[in-house]
Amino acid sequence: MRNNASPWYLAQLKPNCSAIAERNLARQGFVTFLPLERTTVRKGKQLANSKRPYFPGYIFVSVERGSAPWRAIRSTQGITRIISFGAEPTPVPPKIVSGLQQACDAECCIVSRSDLAAGARVRIKQGPFTNFIGRVEHSTPEQRVWILLDVMGRATRVLLQRGDVRLAR
Repeated sequence: MRNNASPWYLAQLKPNCSAIAERNLARQGFVTFLPLERTTVRKGKQLANSKRPYFPGYIFVSVERGSAPWRAIRSTQGITRIISFGAEPTPVPPKIVSGLQQACDAECCIVSRSDLAAGARVRIKQGPFTNFIGRVEHSTPEQRVWILLDVMGRATRVLLQRGDVRLAR
């Protein structure tokens, strides 16, 4: 496993290259962290469950203190650049990465643990109402949420798993 003293850096990915970059960084011995989210995509007339990056276009890379393998990371297939503010790459605050890691399940998918307040605007991530935006009516202790959706001009109540919704931006 990874040494906790090693800082994490954020690398920008080329479009649709998260799996390629993750695999190639691992081959070079780097520890990576790519948080995912479960979602439903429409393929023709079918709905299929899939996983996609929680932060599209970015991957976290752990680098041992004292080493500076920036050229190796930048030249990895699938990587565009390392996020920097100034001349040197900027480490991500450890609390952010550890918080994200704690919010992930065994498959590295983010599990929503926050309480959704009544009236909050949410976007549905999975199921037949994928990408619909609604308002939280109320949530239950059993990790379920009642959502009010506007479907064809009518308010419709839908019961969903808490992990199937995300706060709308």
